[in-house]
Amino acid sequence: MKIRVNGEEKIIELDQENALLSTALHHMGYKPSTIVVELNNLIINSMKWEKVKLKDGDNLEIVSIVGGG
Repeated sequence: MKIRVNGEEKIIELDQENALLSTALHHMGYKPSTIVVELNNLIINSMKWEKVKLKDGDNLEIVSIVGGG
């Protein structure tokens, strides 16, 4: 499956049946507790990541949350 992540094209080895957002994020090495995800211009609540299926050509924007002071 070919998707765009933060403006960069990526190929992820997921079959269409199991192409869940949560699985893709795990394969790319993201920690769920430290990111916000936008899928095709819509912010996706982290509680829905297990239900949202990706499809070829989707556009993800992933922003990491960084603490500081």
